Amino acid sequence: MRYAVIGTGWIADSYVQGAARSGNWELAAVCSRSRETGLAFGGKYGVSAVCTSPEELAADPSIPAVYIASPNCCHYEQSRMMLEAGKHVLCEKPVTVTPEGCRDLQELAEKRGLVYLEAIMMLHQPHLAAVESAIARLGRIRAARLSFDQLSSKYPAYLRGELPNIFNPKMATGSLMDLGIYCVYPAVAWFGVPDRIEAAASFLPSGADAACSAIFGYPDKLVTLDCCKTGQSCLGSEILGDEGTLEIRSISQLTGVVLHRKDGGCETIVGEAEKAALMGNEAADFYRYIAGPASSREQYRRDSRLALEVSRAMAEIRARAGIRFEGEFR
Repeated sequence: MRYAVIGTGWIADSYVQGAARSGNWELAAVCSRSRETGLAFGGKYGVSAVCTSPEELAADPSIPAVYIASPNCCHYEQSRMMLEAGKHVLCEKPVTVTPEGCRDLQELAEKRGLVYLEAIMMLHQPHLAAVESAIARLGRIRAARLSFDQLSSKYPAYLRGELPNIFNPKMATGSLMDLGIYCVYPAVAWFGVPDRIEAAASFLPSGADAACSAIFGYPDKLVTLDCCKTGQSCLGSEILGDEGTLEIRSISQLTGVVLHRKDGGCETIVGEAEKAALMGNEAADFYRYIAGPASSREQYRRDSRLALEVSRAMAEIRARAGIRFEGEFR
């Protein structure tokens, strides 16, 4: 199936490589504000068609699907434009800034008979079932710590006095929106919507959150979530049960997963994996949801329901932590 990509950053590169590995997709066009940048990106994949505006892409009837990897502040408007043009949309996280925006676009997609999906790798990996099976072996779970702390490659530029998008509140970004969402997704997917949420954040002078922590309260457990873009963690995540502990090295990719039994033994549940392969699984499901709606309806509805629940939790965390953006976003 022919598709276009909006954005030319590293994440778009990873997705295009993964989509090619899936065998289901043909990159047909690149959308970039700069024709030169678009040509340079497309040239790596033998693609010369470049759109310099989303409007130009929306008007092309030969492209039925779009992968959106633009700044967060653009997600809602660009997704709406593509859906209104009759195109299926896979949008990078966070799919929208607000839950109201998420629900609005989900309803639009449903009305038009289109697929509208948030790009969350963990949901589309074949090893997800093995991880969830290991969680079921942990016994009574009273606590979990889900962590994604990664020193941003853009942080040195920020320290030099520049303002990269990721540290600019006008772009609806920061640690929570970029990294924290990868912790919120498994928390809600595995333990449900929390009864209560507490949160706090530390801020850079730009107004962006450098780090954010949240506690999800449930009747029988506490789940702690933390994210940081100004430092690098070496610990990963853990889920603690009275029969064992599940160590998760990468919560975003759901790799490096080891079950530590209470008898002292351990089992490797998931090893490491190439990023392109993980993105390829995501691209394969996007295609499957489009090409086989009847057979994939249950999983697609699960993904859509989860996206909205996560968006609501993210909004509550921002409200509790005082994370605000400069501008009105959906």
